[in-house]
Parts: sequence; structure tokens; C-alpha cells
Amino acid sequence: MAVDYTVIVVYLLGMLGMGWWGMRRATSKSDFLVAGRRLGPAMYSGTMAAIVLGGASTIGGVGLGYQYGLSGAWMVFTIGLGLLALSVFFSARIARLKVYTVSEMLDLRYGGRAGVISGVVMWAYTLMLAVTSTIAYATIFDVLFDMNRTLAIVLGGSIVVAYSTLGGMWSITLTDMVQFVVKTVGVLLLLLPIAVVKAGGFSEMKAQLPTEYFDPLGIGGETIFTYVLIYTFGMLIGQDIWQRVFTARSDTTAKWGGTVAGTYCLVYALAGAVIGTAAKVLYPNLASADDAFATIVKDELPVGVRGLVLAAALAAVMSTSSGALIACATVANNDIWSRLRGAVARDSGEPHDEVRGNRAFILVMGVAVICTAIALNNVVEALTVAYNLLVGGLLVPILGGLLWKRGTAQGALAAVAVGGLMAAYGILANEPVYYGLLSSLAAYVIVSLLTPATDAAVLAAWRERLAGRSTEPVSEPLPAHQ
Repeated sequence: MAVDYTVIVVYLLGMLGMGWWGMRRATSKSDFLVAGRRLGPAMYSGTMAAIVLGGASTIGGVGLGYQYGLSGAWMVFTIGLGLLALSVFFSARIARLKVYTVSEMLDLRYGGRAGVISGVVMWAYTLMLAVTSTIAYATIFDVLFDMNRTLAIVLGGSIVVAYSTLGGMWSITLTDMVQFVVKTVGVLLLLLPIAVVKAGGFSEMKAQLPTEYFDPLGIGGETIFTYVLIYTFGMLIGQDIWQRVFTARSDTTAKWGGTVAGTYCLVYALAGAVIGTAAKVLYPNLASADDAFATIVKDELPVGVRGLVLAAALAAVMSTSSGALIACATVANNDIWSRLRGAVARDSGEPHDEVRGNRAFILVMGVAVICTAIALNNVVEALTVAYNLLVGGLLVPILGGLLWKRGTAQGALAAVAVGGLMAAYGILANEPVYYGLLSSLAAYVIVSLLTPATDAAVLAAWRERLAGRSTEPVSEPLPAHQ
């Protein structure tokens, strides 16, 4: 394993090195939070694909393939569909808004009265999303070093927190591009063909497994519908995804670069399901489906290749973890803390170092994520909680604001409140999400129609932003010694 260890250590040191390099570029709020809004098509596509395809998509996607066969691709497939829908229908408008958070968009659209509650909901979502990725370090480091679960979470989480804190979105962008390449080579170009060959090819896989393993709908219609509801719609409104849209150089880059990333996700989904199906042939009696990825990598891959593929798994986890972490810190600082300290800061007249403040929030949120990950065990439950909070609470007011000019702040707040009631029925169940969304939509429409329309000046400013005719204030760069 010495060669494999060397590959992993070099990879991890490289991530820290890029964090240090990114720190030199992050000299303003825009640089630190959205990479200066300067990413071109190639870098934008790679980093967008990297953030949406995390540990759940890689380790979990292979596990679903082990359990259900080719239909196990549906979870990751619906993530790709959501990214495609976001890119084609919404990303150009989102990029032109020139904001930093989803809550800022809601404030612009509804007149500054809907952002506080949405900020709290979005913060809870991004926190749980970061936790799910951090938990996944335990699986990977256990295979690598037979490491204690808590130590594995602390080690993996600390590396992500370090490079994210140093350079913000610039560091995360640079590391995500490397992670995208490593993930593509490790999973698609190496593990996929090797797994199929080791399992005897597709003909042998069909001979060894029940026919339902090759049924595209074998996982069940209700499960597929739930995946669409949670993941496809979740892609449309998540702060972690929107914050990447904000990094695009132009609305055209956001649209077409995101379309390429979404298509890549569809290919990745099928690859994970095929790898899982091959693992079922090779190891029919694993105690847990989630062990399929680690087992096939550990037992079937040659030295060196094994290290690269495990680095690919780390890349998948780290890209999602870092993206969720900076999203969590951005929401906590810009949507929650800044509202609490805003009056004091204005009265004092003292300048506020925005880069240093956001850097401190990433560090604090990173420690919170690591501690929460140590306390939780179930990745699927944590991910379900995250997406239920997001979709149930914010889908209707966000899409309503983008698509229906008659929607009001009161309607948006009513939709958030009603959608949040799903927690009373059990946040891990599917039915509360269905009923919560329908109730949220009804509340949004009814309350909006019963309350005065949004002020004409607010809507005029909103239309100016959507058209790209209004820009954000330019943050002054910090002195070089800072």
C-alpha cells in the first residue's frame, strides 16, 4: 500500500498548496465568495460538476447499483436533470442578479422582508449538506489506513476547512478543477472498465444476477418520483449551487457551462450503477451496500491505480464538502450575522474587513460541521434532512419569485412557514414533503392574492437586476500585506 499512500498524501498536500495559492488572489469580498465572477466555460463546467457529485453520488451511487442494479443510477441521474433544468431555464437570470446568496435574491424580489427566515432555513440545509460529505471521510480513510472513524472525520474535515478558509472560492475553484480531473480518470476511465472486466463482462453479469438488476425502473416508481422531487428541485434552489452560478463570467457561461456539467452527471450516474452491479457479482454477500465501492477498490485494483481511485473518492467528497461549507458560512455571515450587527456597524463608522470576516465564518462553521459529523452516523438520513428542509421550505417562494410577478413577501413567508410544518410529521418521511409542497404552493398563491402587490419600485429594481442593467458595488481590494 506504500504507493497508494504516496498518491493520497501527494494529493492532500496539493489541496493545501492550492489553498495557499488561492489566498493570494482572494483580495475582495467578490474574489473570496464568488471567485471574482470571472470563471470561463471550462473551469465553470468542471467546478460545477465537482460540487454536485459528492460522496453520496460516488460511494452512495455505487451502493445503490449494488442494491438495485442499473436503476440505482436514478438518484445521481435526477441530480443531473436538476442541474440541466437550472442551467437551461434559470442560470442566466441568476447570474445577472449579481448577489451572493439566495436570501439576497428573495430580498430583492420581495422588498427586503423575506430574507431572514429563508437565511436560517438555507443555513440549516448547507450545514447538513456539509456534514454528509464530512461523514463520508470515515469510509475512505478506513479503507486507506484502517483509521478510527472520529480521527478520519477530523483529518479529512480539517484539510477542507484549511484550504477553504485560506482562499475562499478561489481556493475551492482550483481544488475542484483538480478534483474533477481526478474523479473523471479514477472513476470513469479506470474503475468502471476494470470492474466490468473483473465481473466477467456484461454477459456474465446478466447471467449471474436477477433480471430486475437490468430493469431501468427496478428501483420503483415512488422512489424515482421522490428523487426527482428532492434532488432535481433541490438543484434549482440550493445556495451551494447558486453560489457556483454566481462565479460565471457571463450568463452565457452559466447556461452552457452548466449544461455540459449536467450532461456529465448523467454519465457519472450510469457509471456508478454499473460499478455497483459488477460489485454485486464479485461480492454478493456484503453486509452493507455502501461498502461496495471501498471493497471493489481495495480488492480488485492494482497498486497505484487503487490509490488514484481512492483519491477520486476523496475528490468527490472534498468538492461537495468545501462547496457546502463556503455556502454555509456565506449564509451565516451575510444573511444572519450581518443583519444582527448591521446597525452597530453603521453607527460606529468603522470599516469592516469583509474578507477576514468571511474567512472567520468559514473556520467557525467548519468546526461546527466536523463536530456534527462526529455525532451523526447515518449519511442518508443527514442528506434527507438537508434536502427536505430546502425543498419543503424554500422551493415555492424562490421559484414563485422568479416566475410570478404577483407573488408577495407575505405569500413567500406563508409558504416557508407552511412548508416547514412537514417536520411535525417526521422529517425523514416522504409524505410530509409531498403535502408540504402542495400546502406551501396553496399558501403562497392565496396569501399573495389577498395581500397588496409588491411595490412597483421594488419590482422595477428587480427587473433591472434580471436584465443585467444593475451591478453590485465593487469591493475595494485589501492591502497586499493583508
